[in-house]
Amino acid sequence: MIRRIDLRGSAPGTDYRSAVPRSDFDVEAAIHVVRPICDDVRDRGLDAIRDYSLKFDGVEQSEVRVPAEALSGALAELDPEVRAGLEESIRRLRATCTAELESDVLTELAPGASVAHRKIPVRRVGLYVPGGVAPLVSSVVMNVVPAQVAGVQSIALTSSPQKEFGGLPHPTILAACALLGVDEVYAVGGAQAIAMFAYGAAGCEKVDLVTGPGNIYTVSAKRLLKGIVGIDSEAGPTEIAVLADDTADAAFVAADLVSQAEHDPLASAVLVTPSEALAADVEAELEKQVAVTRHVDRIRAALTGQQSGIVLVDDLEQGLAIVNAYAAEHLEIHTRDAEEWAARVHNAGAIFVGPWAPVSLGDYCAGSNHVLPTAGCACHSSGLSVRAFIKSVHVVSYDRDALGEVADHVTTLAEAEDLPGHAAAVRVRFQQAGAPA
Repeated sequence: MIRRIDLRGSAPGTDYRSAVPRSDFDVEAAIHVVRPICDDVRDRGLDAIRDYSLKFDGVEQSEVRVPAEALSGALAELDPEVRAGLEESIRRLRATCTAELESDVLTELAPGASVAHRKIPVRRVGLYVPGGVAPLVSSVVMNVVPAQVAGVQSIALTSSPQKEFGGLPHPTILAACALLGVDEVYAVGGAQAIAMFAYGAAGCEKVDLVTGPGNIYTVSAKRLLKGIVGIDSEAGPTEIAVLADDTADAAFVAADLVSQAEHDPLASAVLVTPSEALAADVEAELEKQVAVTRHVDRIRAALTGQQSGIVLVDDLEQGLAIVNAYAAEHLEIHTRDAEEWAARVHNAGAIFVGPWAPVSLGDYCAGSNHVLPTAGCACHSSGLSVRAFIKSVHVVSYDRDALGEVADHVTTLAEAEDLPGHAAAVRVRFQQAGAPA
């Protein structure tokens, strides 16, 4: 079901990042598809969105904002056990987000000279929650909670209209919004949703930042509109890598590979191990577990795709080099001394240590965020957090004496860059008689 990639005996300097392939997710190639959609939403607003909802979702709409009574009704009808799970997920994530909040920092550089590093929340954000293949209610939590903890004043959320629910987003998504106190919710999906947020359309005020994962067309719209609106990342299909040795439980490893393959036929599932015995046991477990799971076709497509595989390595040192090069969205460590190996990982969206920390835990109730960098972007980017919703601003305060102390340095450097106007802006302050102190 899942292929093997044998990297044992690789020559020094082998490009491990390309040796472990990913799914074909060409964001740039889809831009020509989303550009006319985004332009149409910019020009025709609600009418364009209605047309695309009918075309892509099979839903006829008059308005796209979800009525307040639909939100409250969804919460009232929410399964009590689902509500309890959501409340615990919210509680744990809120705790970690609160702990991550940074305070303003004031640096006194000299008498009368200071620079304050202020933390200012983004004023208004648009949160995108996928609702196509599966109603990702957990993504409501993962987007809303850090924005609220950051102090964002205005939050709008959108998710695809669902024909079976009268053109509204999935009721569990609506219930989660109500539970979190988000009352500005839209039934709009895909590229047209990102354009709605970016341009301000269909009664939705323009936002400053868009966050949340989506399909290739949603991601392409984010790339196209970046600059018109801020974005968090260009998250593609989900991926899991597992670094494991002969102590790993093959049933656990296989179940975790299946759990991520369940998301999408393009999902990546990669096991990196020096143990041929574990590789064989995991292959057997995959055959057994996939046969009895619900989404067999989707999972089988992901596991048999070129983006998934069992990578055989000489030892864990080589395995560590490979997972650092691969920079997975989710990385699990199933080894002896798992904490020590995890401490040596430099590139991963999130790291799950030991047999009792599956990725599924992070998807819901670990207290971590599951909106994470994909496609190797973990080598330079971080997952969604409270910091994504906060801007840093330097506030510079100098009096006359403090400026005078460095005036010669400023003018010298300005002249060195052939910017005499910069130098003059300092000199003029000391050439005028009676310049204020």
